[in-house]
Amino acid sequence: MGDRPVRVVAAACDGACSGNPGPGGWGALLRFEDGSRRELGGASPATTNNRMELTAALAVLEALQDLPRHPDLVLRTDSRYLIDGLEKWMAGWKRKGWRTASGGAVLNRDLWESLDAARLPGLALRHVRGHSGDPDNDRCDAIAVAYSRGQAPSLAVECPPSIAPPAEAVAGAAAVPEGEDRAPRALQELLSRMELADRLAAGGYSLRAVELARLLEVPTATLEGKGDPWLWRDWLVRPLGNGCWRLERGAGGLARPQ
Repeated sequence: MGDRPVRVVAAACDGACSGNPGPGGWGALLRFEDGSRRELGGASPATTNNRMELTAALAVLEALQDLPRHPDLVLRTDSRYLIDGLEKWMAGWKRKGWRTASGGAVLNRDLWESLDAARLPGLALRHVRGHSGDPDNDRCDAIAVAYSRGQAPSLAVECPPSIAPPAEAVAGAAAVPEGEDRAPRALQELLSRMELADRLAAGGYSLRAVELARLLEVPTATLEGKGDPWLWRDWLVRPLGNGCWRLERGAGGLARPQ
């Protein structure tokens, strides 16, 4: 492909929930034209299937913000709720002050507003029937269901050389001598993120919400409403105002949120 950036050629997302409401999970994937792929996923202890569908789509849109995209790229989903909300209902909701046609408050407004802000020009949604043998939809469903059951599925984090993560993000993935066992890919990725968090905390750097969300691998919407310091693993996450955050090493006496 020469010096041309490697573009995203396929994207898919799905959500799952046990109980609805109940424990939920979401899964998503991106495929690049060089054959590599990146998978995303997460869980929520108490949620709904619709929220997980929206969360998965938001994760894809945020991941695509800085990536080169093929002009024919579409986001594949089995959620009519997601497609109809973005393409049919949202304009009316906004005109009515986020009220439905019957006058009730729009459910999941926080996620709808985040999706609206993250829209990408020219990126269309395409419906696929769930459990119909579509490989990308089936893979996203498997990721989502695993997370909803409290499991931690192994996610592909392959990245084309032209858009590889910054050196800081992979500093912890040290070379392993040939013949020795490598740590699971997901564990290597976690170690890289934790080492990057330590560098950011030591330097006193501030992070925008989208940057913090990528580091923590959560949708940006989950950071909204967090006005007090909170813990992520061994770091205190402190809001600075104006949509910025700072990591501080060591939790001190702050209790972990329940």
